[in-house]
Amino acid sequence: MPTPHNNAQKGQIAKTVLMPGDPLRAKFIADTFLQDAVLVNEVRGMLAYTGTYNGKPVTVMGSGMGMPSIGIYSYELFKEYDVDRIIRIGSAGSYSSDAKIYDVVLATSAVSESTYAKVQSGYDKDESYPSKALNDSLRTAAKRLGINMIEGAIHSSDVFYRQPSDEKPTYWEKLRDERGCLAVEMESFALFANASVLGKEAACLLTISDSFISPEITTAEERQTCFTNMMKIALENL
Repeated sequence: MPTPHNNAQKGQIAKTVLMPGDPLRAKFIADTFLQDAVLVNEVRGMLAYTGTYNGKPVTVMGSGMGMPSIGIYSYELFKEYDVDRIIRIGSAGSYSSDAKIYDVVLATSAVSESTYAKVQSGYDKDESYPSKALNDSLRTAAKRLGINMIEGAIHSSDVFYRQPSDEKPTYWEKLRDERGCLAVEMESFALFANASVLGKEAACLLTISDSFISPEITTAEERQTCFTNMMKIALENL
């Protein structure tokens, strides 16, 4: 049965879901890479398409921004649609000179100030983790494609617009230097927590879209259509 947030029927969602934040990025992936892609959800404009890649079924679906949003969509996909694995493919802001614009980052953990996991399941730690097996598979896929990936912890933030502060070092410098965070995004902590609670697999591939240490930045159109290396890695993993 459809959920309040997803009007796909049972069986219309593949066992593997690629989940960008932007639903228009989901449409781009479906139009560019998938064969016989069919729109299976458009509730609240959160587009989802199911098709095949090299003959293997896959669904691409937007998650929206932030942990409450991906928390709802990923939980329903895992619980109500029997999805086995979700690979987030998102954008991130770099905290480190090691992570430059357009670099692909494979998250090895997500550090967060969020209370999402504590409220959802009683998990009271500030770091959640992807599936080791799925990360290993993504490493193999990237190697086959000859695409370099950077690996490390990421910061999953609850806040995009943080009020300025004179604190030195800054909050993000502390996260980089004390917790090893390469970059910041806003969803993976919740995704990893949901997967852990439900006995499923989750991973996160990010493309650096802007930087805290450099003036470089990508446009909205570039974030929608140019971050193809992480898409190729995720699809190669099917």
